[in-house]
Amino acid sequence: MHYEDILYEVRPAGVARITINRPDKYNAFRGQTVEELIHAFQKAGWDRSIGVIVLTGAGEKAFCTGGDQSAHDGQYDGRGTIGLPIDELQSLIRDVPKPVIARVDGFAVGGGNVLATICDLTIASDRAQLGQVGPKVGSVDPGFGTAFLSRIIGEKKAREVWYMCRRYTAAEAERMGLVNVVVPAAELDAEVDRWCAELLERSPTAIALAKRSFNADSENIRGIASMGMQALSLYYDTDESKEGGVAFREKRKPDFRRHYEKK
Repeated sequence: MHYEDILYEVRPAGVARITINRPDKYNAFRGQTVEELIHAFQKAGWDRSIGVIVLTGAGEKAFCTGGDQSAHDGQYDGRGTIGLPIDELQSLIRDVPKPVIARVDGFAVGGGNVLATICDLTIASDRAQLGQVGPKVGSVDPGFGTAFLSRIIGEKKAREVWYMCRRYTAAEAERMGLVNVVVPAAELDAEVDRWCAELLERSPTAIALAKRSFNADSENIRGIASMGMQALSLYYDTDESKEGGVAFREKRKPDFRRHYEKK
């Protein structure tokens, strides 16, 4: 596959680095972006010369800000249940038998926050900001982004994250358990390299078994996500959901209740 939306690099030590390369869109993903990410994770995940996968975003402004609202008019612009095979990508990050590190600099919000949540480890710069925006733009992640998040940070905090749509500093995210470590921005790559070097010294099979064991305990969430995406597809076709995208593009505050009260 010829990549247009991502960069794929294999470093000599056995690290694959996958970069969402849409800095002008704050590394938001469209259908094509997700297809390229799926292809890259498949390639890195089953290559025995690769020991660690690093997922990041181009530039300093954002790791990833979720679905590209300019490619979202009801359904998104690709394939899959919601026009965006994001559920396949989420499952793949969990399924590859390699540790996946989210290297977070700048914004990790919306679907980008979900990707950082699903990765095995998250290393953030001190200028990173994390949080959710779904209910602000007429969307939600009805699977790993909600149910799995509650396992990581606790259900009360997870509900706060989704209901309130606030931004959290990297330090706050570290305290709640959403981030493993926070370092100054200038030291981010060196810290990621240190973690990769340590992981490459460990037994690949033992790590693969540990990862699958961790995943087995939360595997039921995949079923929740599958059902939830079907419901989300129906929601995306409503005026209430569409109001979020329209308001975002018109740079105004959405009026969801106007459409909700018509039902």
